Amino acid sequence: MPFAKVYSGLTGVAGRALLIGACGFVLAGCDTLSSINPFDKSETYKPEIVAAAPAEELYNDGLARIQKRDFEGAAKKFSALDKQYPYSEWSRKGMIMEAYANYEGGLYEEAITASKRYLQQHPNTSDAAYAQYLLASSYYDQIPDITRDQEKSERAILALQELVERYPRSEYVSDAKKKIQVASDQLAGKELEVGRFYLQKRNYAGAINRFRNVVSRYQTTRHVEEALERLTEAYMAMGVVSEAQTAAAVLGHNFPDSPWYKDAYNLLAKGGVEPREDSGSWISKAFRGVPQVGQRTG
Repeated sequence: MPFAKVYSGLTGVAGRALLIGACGFVLAGCDTLSSINPFDKSETYKPEIVAAAPAEELYNDGLARIQKRDFEGAAKKFSALDKQYPYSEWSRKGMIMEAYANYEGGLYEEAITASKRYLQQHPNTSDAAYAQYLLASSYYDQIPDITRDQEKSERAILALQELVERYPRSEYVSDAKKKIQVASDQLAGKELEVGRFYLQKRNYAGAINRFRNVVSRYQTTRHVEEALERLTEAYMAMGVVSEAQTAAAVLGHNFPDSPWYKDAYNLLAKGGVEPREDSGSWISKAFRGVPQVGQRTG
């Protein structure tokens, strides 16, 4: 069937897309369709067949580019494996290496995309834990300072926790737990920053909610001592003395040498009261049976 007849009924975007596809796929190397006259019987055309590079060659080329720190170029080579050899072992190996190359090159969003694709297609393979680690680390390495939005911190924690839960025997678990602690500390710091702002503006209810998040969700971070002292301040300012006493008592029990405990104790003393824990308080319940960072015994 003549080429012109096939496309004679196509107009608009669909027609242009098919024409472009035909030029790129069937007539490799042509610039426009005008160079071929389908009605000239004397004119013949031999399509140029461009052979795909061997899979091993593409893979080794990618490795060589990694050694040269051309991570973006390496990622493209590994991506080509999936396109040219889909559903093959080379495709699988290329996919995980594409994620790695993007991560090493600081192309975190591309690394996240490649890692997710690997986990969707190969969730039970030996490299699945590594793909999850690359995914989590890509979020983790984008964590900003506490003055900015902490969405990346939250995503990092979720991805790291999934790594620990799904692949508990993985060699990456130890590092994942350390990163969870750092990311949690970052989120706690953000909550404290906002809580301090509310406290300064005398929005005590808003401040308490922020400090409560630190005490309830981020107990093992270094910010929990200050959060308990700030709760003492906020509750005393609101006249909720029993909760202020409980916050100070829990702080003193878990961190007796903390300067924050001294501040809380002095604040209560000015009000004529001392630290005293109410076992029915949410603060007491939140700390029950949970070991604290910096906790001292004896």
